[in-house]
Amino acid sequence: MFRPPRLSFHLSRCRAYATRRPEKPPARFPDPLQNNPNATVTTLEDSNLTFIHRPPPSVPTPYSTTLDPGSPLLKPPTSPTEGRTPPLLHPSSYKPEPARVSREVIEKIRELRASDPRTYSRIKLAKMFDCTPHFISKIAALPRAQRRQLGREMEVQHEAVRERWGEKKATVAAIRKKRREFW
Repeated sequence: MFRPPRLSFHLSRCRAYATRRPEKPPARFPDPLQNNPNATVTTLEDSNLTFIHRPPPSVPTPYSTTLDPGSPLLKPPTSPTEGRTPPLLHPSSYKPEPARVSREVIEKIRELRASDPRTYSRIKLAKMFDCTPHFISKIAALPRAQRRQLGREMEVQHEAVRERWGEKKATVAAIRKKRREFW
């Protein structure tokens, strides 16, 4: 009868994989600032600071725009038209902030708004005093009851306009209103 040698017993206990992955040591590149032959290194004695100056890699040409002291990029604008920007392609909706309104003007706005809010609406007062309608609503807000009454009157006017709508427009508006309820 054939018996396997004892050697196979020893091979089964042998490890067949590495215990850790091999790693490359970190690369140690020379410092390009200190190893540059054209660099000037200055170390301050009092502090732990080192200044390294390297000249530019290329020689400045007579046509250089960055290193030449007479460069047009480094000169301030001489004529008034030189520093101006071109006109806008599209008109801007930006309006500069209006000047601050004095106390007397604020009192006048409140007085007009309280006397007749239908005639002196926010938009009309804003145009009269060169400010925003939001500013008018902040300084001359109507009482809540008066606001509700104006809202009801506006709703009556809107209802009169809605009655003149056709069937298709009324249907689309009703669908939109119903869809808004589910938001």
